[in-house]
Amino acid sequence: MLYYLLDYINRTFHPPGFGIFRFITFRSGAAAITALIIAFWLGPKIIRLLKKHQIGEAAKVEAPKTHLSKAGTPTMGGLIILGGVLVPALLWADLKNGYVWLILFVTAALGIVGFLDDYLKVVKKKRKGLIEEYKLIGQITVGLIVGSVIYFFPQIIDADIWKFKSSTTVPFYKGMELDLGILYIPLVVFIITATSNAVNLTDGLDGLAAGLVGIVGLTLAVISYVSGRADLSQYLTIPFLRGNGELSIYCAALVGASLGFLWFNAYPAQVFMGDTGSLALGGVIGALCVLIKKELLLPTLGGVFLMEVVSVIIQRTYFKYTKRRYGEGRRVFKMAPLHHHFEMLGWPEPKIVTRFYIVAILLMILSLATFKIR
Repeated sequence: MLYYLLDYINRTFHPPGFGIFRFITFRSGAAAITALIIAFWLGPKIIRLLKKHQIGEAAKVEAPKTHLSKAGTPTMGGLIILGGVLVPALLWADLKNGYVWLILFVTAALGIVGFLDDYLKVVKKKRKGLIEEYKLIGQITVGLIVGSVIYFFPQIIDADIWKFKSSTTVPFYKGMELDLGILYIPLVVFIITATSNAVNLTDGLDGLAAGLVGIVGLTLAVISYVSGRADLSQYLTIPFLRGNGELSIYCAALVGASLGFLWFNAYPAQVFMGDTGSLALGGVIGALCVLIKKELLLPTLGGVFLMEVVSVIIQRTYFKYTKRRYGEGRRVFKMAPLHHHFEMLGWPEPKIVTRFYIVAILLMILSLATFKIR
């Protein structure tokens, strides 16, 4: 909205320097700064409100005993990130762009799913199984809507995306695309649901999920900008997606909001994002990979999230197998997800988070390198 006002002023009155607002790079920077300011402003207010209504994290049975001290810490702090993402995107992005509206829909819809999840769990004290069922229905529904819009109504997003509506690019192979046809819709559902739950699982240490989302968001900002530039996409021999560059403004806001939230969520955390934030942020990462046609890059780009999920799958599968075969369940890890395993080994929480950040940055570099190493 602010973008249109400034553009109108530029076209009508031609004031010096106002032409800069047309550039995606400038608006991305403005969105990141705006998101950071909103998160800093909103954070203390949300934390006070959560404390007032005694909306705090319950003690987790499946976490190390050191986490008992975290019980009562305000949760649902994902509202800080959501506010920090949605407002700057509405202010600085081109709202005539279909990509922007689709990613805003994913953010808001999964934010509502996560909010209801937290509300039922923390406030209403509902059964966990019931909550998981509702959560999965919400994630699948969002995935179905996104996949169906891309496949059946690509013109809503962009006039050129119909060429790639059911295909995805293959990392490390120049010009290679995999067309899945109607099966592309189930793939989108799987990606959004899987990434949403992956970030939710990762959100177990102070600052871990928020920092990782910021690193992934920065990478996606670069990729979306390149995909939306005809010259750069041609040089790198990747699909040119007209209008895709506007997603870099959203991604920049995501980075700024994540950093702003990290100010309050860093060890020792003043607030947790809860499912309100983790479900939305995870789904957003999956949806962004879908919209920039880099779905198969997700295991590399989100490698830390993948490791967390795989550790849980391995632990549960092996435990059930050994219990059935030997009458006693055995473990591969001391505790899952993976970050809890390192805690049980005696690693301090800040060290685990920092080392996971380092791994994520290395994976970010590898992900960007796939555009040249082909």
